[in-house]
Amino acid sequence: MSESGIDPDTWVAESVRLYSLGKYAAAEGACRSALAIDMHHIAAQSMLGAVLLAQERFGESELIFSGLVDRVPGEPSYWMNLGTARRGLLRFDEALSAYARAADLGSADANFYYNVGLAHLDRADFKSAVVVLDIARGLAPQDPEIRLRYAQACYRALRTDDALTALADWRSLLPIAPQTLAQIGQLLVNLGDQKEGAAALDAALSDPTADSAVMVTGVETFERINRIDAARTLIGRLESQPRTASVAADLLVVRAKLAQRTGDHETALRLYGQSLQATTDPTQRYRKLFPLAHSLDALGRFQEAWTTLREAHASQLEALRRADPSIALTGTPPMHITQFGCKADDVSQWRDNPPRVEDSPVFVVAFPRSGTTLLEIALDAHPLLQSMDEQPFIQDALQEISALSVDYPAALAGLTKSQLSDLRARYWRRASAKVALQSGMRLVDKNPLNILRLPVIRRLFPNSPILLCLRHPCDVMLSCFMQVFRAPDFALLCNSLPSIARGYERTMDFWVRQAEILKPDVHELKYESLVTNFESELRQIMAFLGLPWDDRVLRPGDHAREKGYISTPSYSQVVQPVSNKSVGRWRNYEFAFNPLLPMLQVPLERWGYAAVVAVDGVSPNNK
Repeated sequence: MSESGIDPDTWVAESVRLYSLGKYAAAEGACRSALAIDMHHIAAQSMLGAVLLAQERFGESELIFSGLVDRVPGEPSYWMNLGTARRGLLRFDEALSAYARAADLGSADANFYYNVGLAHLDRADFKSAVVVLDIARGLAPQDPEIRLRYAQACYRALRTDDALTALADWRSLLPIAPQTLAQIGQLLVNLGDQKEGAAALDAALSDPTADSAVMVTGVETFERINRIDAARTLIGRLESQPRTASVAADLLVVRAKLAQRTGDHETALRLYGQSLQATTDPTQRYRKLFPLAHSLDALGRFQEAWTTLREAHASQLEALRRADPSIALTGTPPMHITQFGCKADDVSQWRDNPPRVEDSPVFVVAFPRSGTTLLEIALDAHPLLQSMDEQPFIQDALQEISALSVDYPAALAGLTKSQLSDLRARYWRRASAKVALQSGMRLVDKNPLNILRLPVIRRLFPNSPILLCLRHPCDVMLSCFMQVFRAPDFALLCNSLPSIARGYERTMDFWVRQAEILKPDVHELKYESLVTNFESELRQIMAFLGLPWDDRVLRPGDHAREKGYISTPSYSQVVQPVSNKSVGRWRNYEFAFNPLLPMLQVPLERWGYAAVVAVDGVSPNNK
């Protein structure tokens, strides 16, 4: 009993009450008052460790729970909290070991699987995170936080439909804590459901208990959907708000992004530099290094930009290896799909009742970073066309064809008319879940790497017009090298210029070989001509598609702002006026490209591009 007459148990009870209200500093004070009376009070120590966890003071919390597991090694909750503290310190293997000990002691409830799932999510092992968080979801199906984390794991594992399904009934989970609700809104936006995402985010931001974490999620989301004024307004509200270390770190990055959006690259460099100083996990540095390189490039500091990009790719490669150690063995994806093609004698036997051109999608294909997003937004502005952002529906159809025991792509003549009809119906069911086509409208299916699935397109929709977007191979490669790609295979392909060059060469060779056999109805469009002669090129495309002219296609920036969310890395560029400033950008990096030009000679000549090799390997721009 203290001189005030309050015993340690009472102080602990008060700490629990304050903790439940989110008053962590006061809860910590109550714990320390208990420990001042009895420094060995186990409940006070445990509560203090939990309060420190809530404040992201992971090192202090680990010390407390390390001591507790030594004193009471059979208590699973202490091992659980020790694992969570170590997870916060990014010591994932140690965290999982602590969780395993908790499991040995009987931990098997939803909270246990939730925390283990978060460890896998934080270490970028998204497949494991999906499995473990799905168990947690089954044990607590109405828990919104578990549902959110499961959906995030699905999203990061590229299981978009599963993520959407998990959040489809988010309203039934109400009430939801504002921070969780804001992240649900952000994820729904990233999944392409902007309407529901905005509703969840607005509800979170309007909650009187919304804290700085909620607001920074709002800023990130507003920036991502090109609502820049709303993002800045929210930053103004944030200035007077207390924030945790993680919230402060997130705010630093989004402020850097906003500085880039206004061309203030010096400020962006400073902010990204501050963020990198606080990023101790080497596998997370790439998230700041890639955008940092963009600002260095914008300032003409090309050698520094290149060095930064190489460091960024090394960091991302380590992140990929952490998520999947087998990557160290497999290396660059072999692109097996390019090694097999249709046979002319098989194609000559194709029989079908194909849909009319008016009832077929318009496909936009290319090697990624060839200007497809700009074209898609312009087409989507036409009242008779509607795009659905990048979707894997043609790849889905390819997998369904393979499941029919059809030798793809060598024996597609074996598909019956009934099977083809069913495959098309499946395609349109997927598409209808993304867009609602009105009578007379045509679907634009823009997915650049469908260039590798030309056999599927021609077998299912032989009358479909195809727009092939082309760009100088070196500009394509540079743009790929400067981007963060979510799909692991493509991220690995773009890890170095030589691997991108090989991937580009294989892709374009595959297209040429297959186009000779399949003879698609294709219109080739060069990015350089599109951004220089925008109206002329679009008029040719409208004539190719048999559509009447509409001036709205000339204002893609306005249309992009109206759409809000755009899934590709070009989301911040397509809202700007059409410009040719990216044409020939690769020449700033000739010192890196010169060794690769012989490998690219065939595609350069095939598509009518030229490459000037710098004298003695030194670019005039970098002397």
